[in-house]
Amino acid sequence: MKPDLDLAPIGNCSISALIDRRGRYVWACAPRVDGDPVFSALMDGMEPEHGFWDIELEGQKHVSQAYVRNTPVLRTVLTAEDGSSVEVVDFAPRHPKHSRTYRPLAFGRVVRPLHGAPRIRMRLRPAADWGARRAERTHGSNHIRYLCTDVTLRLTTDCPVSHVLNERMFRLERPLAFFLGPDEGYDQDVGPGVSAALERTVAYWQDWVRKLYLPLDWQEAVIRAAITLKLCAYEETGAIVAAMTTSVPEFPESGRNWDYRYCWIRDAYYVVRALNRLGAVDILENYLGYLRNLVDDSAGGHVQPVYGVGLEPGIGERIVETVEGYRGMKPVRVGNQAHEHLQHDVYGQIVLCLVQAFYDHRLLRPGTVEDFHALEKVGERAYAMHDQTDAGLWEFRTIARVHTYSSVMCWAACDRLAKAADHLGLASRADVWRERARVIRERIESEAYLPEEGRFAASYGNRELDASLLQLTDLGFLDPLDPRQVGTFEAIERDLKKGPYLFRYVEPDDFGEPETAFNFCTFWFVEALHLNGRTEEARAIFEEMLSRRTHAGLLSEDISLADGELWGNYPQTYSLVGIINCAVLLSRSWKEVR
Repeated sequence: MKPDLDLAPIGNCSISALIDRRGRYVWACAPRVDGDPVFSALMDGMEPEHGFWDIELEGQKHVSQAYVRNTPVLRTVLTAEDGSSVEVVDFAPRHPKHSRTYRPLAFGRVVRPLHGAPRIRMRLRPAADWGARRAERTHGSNHIRYLCTDVTLRLTTDCPVSHVLNERMFRLERPLAFFLGPDEGYDQDVGPGVSAALERTVAYWQDWVRKLYLPLDWQEAVIRAAITLKLCAYEETGAIVAAMTTSVPEFPESGRNWDYRYCWIRDAYYVVRALNRLGAVDILENYLGYLRNLVDDSAGGHVQPVYGVGLEPGIGERIVETVEGYRGMKPVRVGNQAHEHLQHDVYGQIVLCLVQAFYDHRLLRPGTVEDFHALEKVGERAYAMHDQTDAGLWEFRTIARVHTYSSVMCWAACDRLAKAADHLGLASRADVWRERARVIRERIESEAYLPEEGRFAASYGNRELDASLLQLTDLGFLDPLDPRQVGTFEAIERDLKKGPYLFRYVEPDDFGEPETAFNFCTFWFVEALHLNGRTEEARAIFEEMLSRRTHAGLLSEDISLADGELWGNYPQTYSLVGIINCAVLLSRSWKEVR
């Protein structure tokens, strides 16, 4: 069976896994999301010999799968030809314990007989050395230890250990519990302990969802997107990763295979803005701490566009040959060269996130005047870099230009610092930042605007288009009905829209011409349609995008024009942000049902 992206994530903001439609773990990294994969089957061709955890039902005929309502707890039901069936419930424990949040490096699995006399086989085959080999194992009377690359995992179970070791088919006559976690003793009866953790985990997530402010329409889609965005947060540091996977190509045999298991300042900015619209302040506040550490470390100098989840600046890119790649498509990359890039929009994204702390009374740690002065160093850098060449938000590897989006983000940094200074009563600093914002605005309007065409270009002195120009409205640089923005929107619709979807750009880049649409850009286009008074068209395209989600309610980065197949890393935070933003924008008001 060839791999696809119809996968369901589970996680607890410490560890995560992707489970396929058969209930098989095919991807999970440990001890962190950017670590060595203990389940690597997604990246190991068609029929891998290891790197997975599955349960086979004798005579299996049908599989159904769904999340427990408003949670990332996954329920899979396997049914055999004779009508016998089993239920498999997978989760990563997350719940209050000892006055803190318990989120171990662990997965829980409960297997229950539902009907008849089902016989099952369990194959638990973690990988080591980037899928090069099956992890070595040792075992005791009720546990098995798996010696993976960077972590040793211990399976504790009330199932006969020999059944797992020998992968024997056996009759399932009672519920069985499995706890795959740290290499330490399990300090309670495993059956009741895993069942209690499952119950508490369900309660935690349903309570978290209950506190979200949801739009009236498309609530199920918004809830699933919000939960998954939270799963992409590494709570220990506050980092938010762009996706859980590496090297799923943007389109077949493209070579555009990237590692997205890191924290991009840009991606995280969009994530916290979307979740903030829903009132999920916990993720915002944790990420602000991550940003403040980056600001301190930069000391007013260069800030990378991407860092490791532990604030590591060095995430050097390499190619591994030990796995075949998604559907056999290489290369498989670990690390990302983008950490070496100049991408000047990051200064705006840092400021736009951190200034909220000066206004938001919900935060446990409100912003201080000292924080403002530290943030001014980022503003200084934005002002210095606003008209300098960079790789742009699309991270061109061999193309350097003064990108309009980067310049507008630098303008936004100065503009928001001026407003924050006014709010804090720092009048002289407000004047400084207003003047700098004015200077940048004038430069953008003179260098990036094409008066003969009535539109903006994607870079200074050039004519090319890219979808990021739709963000000039969202950033407050232009009113959506400003003739210059209307002209830009019309040009983007003419040149970048293919069917219902939008491309980032269409000109050739380092790897040739793009062949798939970029999902986040399609959502930007939906927003722009609405702001231009074409709400019914916006709703139609939004519904089209929702129809392309996996059975888990999620999207990857890219979509094929020919058949609507998903490509690129998964689940993609950008795309989930688009679901939330468009649902909030296009939904009916709650007043209509009151």
